[in-house]
Amino acid sequence: MKLAFCLYKYFSFGGLQRDFLAVASECHRRGHQITAYVLEWQGEVPEWLEVVTVPVKGWASYRRYQNFTQWLRDRQVADQFDLMIGFNKMPDLDVYFAADPCFKEKALERSAWYQNSGRGKHFLHYEDVIFAPHSKTEILTIARNQGNIFQKYYATPEPRIHLLPPGIDPAYKDASEREIQRRAFRQEFQLSDDETLLLMVGSGFKTKGLDRALLALASLPQAQLLKTRFFIVGQDTPSRFKRQAKKLGVLDRVRFFAGRSDVRRFMFGADLMLHPAYYESAGKVLIESLCSGLPVLVTDVCGYAHYIHDAGAGQVLASPFSQDTLNQLLASMLLELPQQSWSENGLAFAQNHDLYSQPQYAADVIDQVLSRERS
Repeated sequence: MKLAFCLYKYFSFGGLQRDFLAVASECHRRGHQITAYVLEWQGEVPEWLEVVTVPVKGWASYRRYQNFTQWLRDRQVADQFDLMIGFNKMPDLDVYFAADPCFKEKALERSAWYQNSGRGKHFLHYEDVIFAPHSKTEILTIARNQGNIFQKYYATPEPRIHLLPPGIDPAYKDASEREIQRRAFRQEFQLSDDETLLLMVGSGFKTKGLDRALLALASLPQAQLLKTRFFIVGQDTPSRFKRQAKKLGVLDRVRFFAGRSDVRRFMFGADLMLHPAYYESAGKVLIESLCSGLPVLVTDVCGYAHYIHDAGAGQVLASPFSQDTLNQLLASMLLELPQQSWSENGLAFAQNHDLYSQPQYAADVIDQVLSRERS
């Protein structure tokens, strides 16, 4: 069968983008023909995938998204495919992969002016066409609280919501070379045995809470700070945060890396993952850390934060967020690292729970929709 996969922007290191490619790959493995429609593609294109870059512009991002939708409609793309699967909210989808949080929930926290602005009305409309009771779009959610939130604001019928397990690369289940790679990594970056390495991974430093993490780093007692380093890996512009680190007097403790494909080496080499995000629908990096034996300090707004709690693989900071509490938790966790079993707990959890089969479950739903459409 012919499937259209729609995504505004693809780049190699985004969590949503990796989910997109994994689900598309599984559908291809099952014999489907896949065409991706995007505004932008950065990175290699698998030989089995046809990519169509939609040639539209817009003076604002939401205008470009509207033009993207109109381009698909003008060329009757939906009529050429058996199903349309979207990884961003847009009209005309048969299946929507819900990687983004509920826009209406966030919009209602802001002014009426924002809700009625061009941007606000656009995203509210695009969300409504997917989640409203009369919509026929099937919805794939990636965290257990997502469905409840969307139902609260849109009364989405329960049968249309399908909760997926996480989709971590099955290779993460194997941590047999952890100690070997850890030693090699720390030698490469000249980390002594008595130094602690904090790690943050993710594109979108603002959303991931890098400002909060830098404040927490700067709050450490001086003796502890001098034994602590902080590596940040992600596809984003670091200039603002370098200025913040300099102002806080911790720039010499911090190092930035662009998005890269060997992130697991960093997870093996580090001692604690910091993820004090402002919001995060899921947070694949949290489970990748768990599978790598890397303890995690995370805010509870992240969809996958409960896995850290369930596994006993770190600490979850409760809402409402408090910078003082984050500062205190970071300092205490660094002191407790040698005695705690966070690392071992995460590794054991990874062996005994399904953290890997998201692409298969998503493809099952897509196949079910195909069968229903053919009947």
